[in-house]
Order: sequence, then C-alpha cells, then structure tokens
Amino acid sequence: MVENFKYLSPQWRDEAERRLKTELPPEKMNFVTSSMSNIYKNCPDGSEKFLYFKFVDGKFEEMLIGEGESPKPEFAVTGDYEVFAKITRGELNAQKALMTLKLKLKGNMVKALRLASLSDRLNKVLATIPTEY
Repeated sequence: MVENFKYLSPQWRDEAERRLKTELPPEKMNFVTSSMSNIYKNCPDGSEKFLYFKFVDGKFEEMLIGEGESPKPEFAVTGDYEVFAKITRGELNAQKALMTLKLKLKGNMVKALRLASLSDRLNKVLATIPTEY
C-alpha cells in the first residue's frame, strides 16, 4: 500500500524535495535562478502557511514550509488553500488561476510569465505525490 502524505506536512515536504531533486535537473529548469513563495490563506486548521522554493542555476536548492513570514522570494503567489490544493492535484492550471484572479502574484509579471512553464513542471512533479488534503 502506498503511503499518503498530509499536504504541507514535514513528511510531504521531504517527499516533495526528494522528487524535485531527482526529477527536475538543472537543464529541465532552464538553469534559472529564482525563488517563489506560495502563501496559503484559509488552511483547514485556520492558519496561514507558506511554501517557499528556491532554484539556483536550475538546481533545486531549498524548500521550506511554515507559518508566519516566508523568506523573501522573487515572486509571491497568494491564494486560498483549496486553490493551491487543486493546482497540486493537477485539477487547475496555475496560469489559469492567476488569470481568473484565484491567485494573486507579487513580483515582476514579465519574468513570471517567462517562468510559467517551469512552474508547471514543478507542479507536475508535486501532483505525483500521494497526498491527503
């Protein structure tokens, strides 16, 4: 039986990091250097959480999950927990969520659009994790 990981738990983060490191080599991430925080509003426990990613020269470097203030990212994307859960499950495209204002972006919009395909690759890897939401 496959273990399900509770979404945004330390165990889910560890599994996500393992998969991102093995499935997204630098060339697949176009050797990009950037960082992004997803800010989750209305989490099931009533809290606000963040999920922070950092890539350096295309190499996955860091992933943090927490409450409160996220490390300062190049991009911050804010939305409801359920919207991010749908994206992670592969039920909603992140670009569509931004365009329909289900998510809000802070950062350089032109660069964000250039990096959208890389974000999609990252979300496709996360969607493969057996997750309990």
